[in-house]
Amino acid sequence: MIRKVKPQIRTVGFDDGTFSFSSKLERGKTILIGVVMKGSQEVVGVLSRWITVDGTDATEAMADAVTASRFKDLRVILLKGITYAGFNVVNLEKLHRETGLPVVVVVRKRPDLGAMEAALRKHFPDAEERLRLLKKAPPLVEVIPEKLYFQAVGVDEKTAAEIIRATTRTGLNPEPLRLAHMIASAVMTGESRRE
Repeated sequence: MIRKVKPQIRTVGFDDGTFSFSSKLERGKTILIGVVMKGSQEVVGVLSRWITVDGTDATEAMADAVTASRFKDLRVILLKGITYAGFNVVNLEKLHRETGLPVVVVVRKRPDLGAMEAALRKHFPDAEERLRLLKKAPPLVEVIPEKLYFQAVGVDEKTAAEIIRATTRTGLNPEPLRLAHMIASAVMTGESRRE
């Protein structure tokens, strides 16, 4: 349990790499990068796993990356959304349970759940299970009106907002998520992409 959010709180932020339309059809793989930081200033490590595009292995990959790592003083997992590699939906409660760490999902815009549901029902035989995970996630909390939202499991809303502030240096996204995005895109395309 986090009693007080220190400026140097240790977090890991996960983002995935880009992937092609053909990799969706072939159930190809993309990189999952986790950047471990102290607050918003110091990178202390990078974790990586491969996950299946439109698969169901994102939760296990994240949990394994955290529990198998040498970083035993992590306090929080930061996610850039709840879906990775297309519709590889993260089970937030399971990730929290398996790692023992709070999970804070940070998003820049409110997801269109109706469009997501329609796409899942059209393209996935296991749409009901994926929808169950999406609907089971906590409600979005607005941090900056129409610009930044979060969902939190294992930590209260006030503390989650403090964690986001402590890990953000410039812009809106926490630094571990910003760097994970850059590294993941560089691995998959040869250079980093802007957020």
